Amino acid sequence: MQELKRISPPDLAGRVAVVTGAGQGIGHSVARQLSEAGATVFAGIKSAGEGKVKGAETLAMDVTDGRQVEAAFRHISLEAGRLDILVNNAGEIAPIGRFQDLNIEDIGTTIDVNFLGAARCIRAALPLLEESRGVIVNAGTGAAKIPLEGWTAYCCSKSAELMLSRMIDEEFRPKGVRVFDMGIPPSDTQLQALVRKSGINRISKIPRKDLVDPDIPASALVWLCGDEARRIDDAVLDLRDDLFRGLMADQGLPADGGAKAQA
Repeated sequence: MQELKRISPPDLAGRVAVVTGAGQGIGHSVARQLSEAGATVFAGIKSAGEGKVKGAETLAMDVTDGRQVEAAFRHISLEAGRLDILVNNAGEIAPIGRFQDLNIEDIGTTIDVNFLGAARCIRAALPLLEESRGVIVNAGTGAAKIPLEGWTAYCCSKSAELMLSRMIDEEFRPKGVRVFDMGIPPSDTQLQALVRKSGINRISKIPRKDLVDPDIPASALVWLCGDEARRIDDAVLDLRDDLFRGLMADQGLPADGGAKAQA
């Protein structure tokens, strides 16, 4: 996976974007790169201790709290008057463990973040996105389609998120709203640190040096926010697809281009 490179950003001047889970890792990098591409960015974070994004306005946005989500989007509407881009990045992988050892209620917590959290944000954003004929980009994973030992909560919740992406695309593409769900390979984030610590399944055995720099998937998520991405017919994509590899070959940037996102 080391041959993957950053993709040059589109021109997003005049666009208004919101990113969930922007306090660290891939979400932090997405928010920063959107701002560098000219967008007005609202960076949703869960807790005050998470990192702020240069050039973005920080919003308290715990995606499991419906009232907080609705308040955040009301603020965006009042402050910016529009919304063109929603990037659903907030995610949870815990609990990691074999099914018979899991607390079922803990699985529900993961679903609340990965599936219902995305659904809450989409529901709140859609009135604004319909007006702007905007785009929803969901940070997905190959684990939504491939079962991995110990990842019942994650695989099931992300599979639901993937189908949510397809359903929203089915219902709202005729109204001008595009939806993309992009699978992201194992990347050097705090989430992946939990995977390594668990020691369960083949993904946990990947050496840290072989993990993808968070700036790389972030750059692809940002590219999907631009006008050129609207020529893509599919709603479900993967960073390792020929589409993205071609963009990397044509216009790719070094993986360390720009400031590093927080791991």
